[in-house]
Amino acid sequence: MLLYSILMFAISTLFMVFSVMIYKGNTNLIHDYHQTKVKDKAAYGRAFGKALFVVAVAPLLSGIIGLFGASKTVSMISVFVLIVIMGVGIGCIIAVQKKYNNG
Repeated sequence: MLLYSILMFAISTLFMVFSVMIYKGNTNLIHDYHQTKVKDKAAYGRAFGKALFVVAVAPLLSGIIGLFGASKTVSMISVFVLIVIMGVGIGCIIAVQKKYNNG
């Protein structure tokens, strides 16, 4: 499980870096198609950055749980946490897209 945790920490770090960059206004990291109707790019970037940060928390927490051992129960909990929080984060991104890009 140590290798899993290291991988999850690396993925989380990557997502966190992107979320901070987007939050600070670097919205060109988001594909142009997703910004076609966005009028307030600064607010959109802040909202999208926050939503992406939620996605970044998922592998971080999953990796932390993975450090508790290599048992089947710990593995299942780790994957469950990853899936649930990723789902919440993706839901947040969808909500941001609907709000700022009109669907």
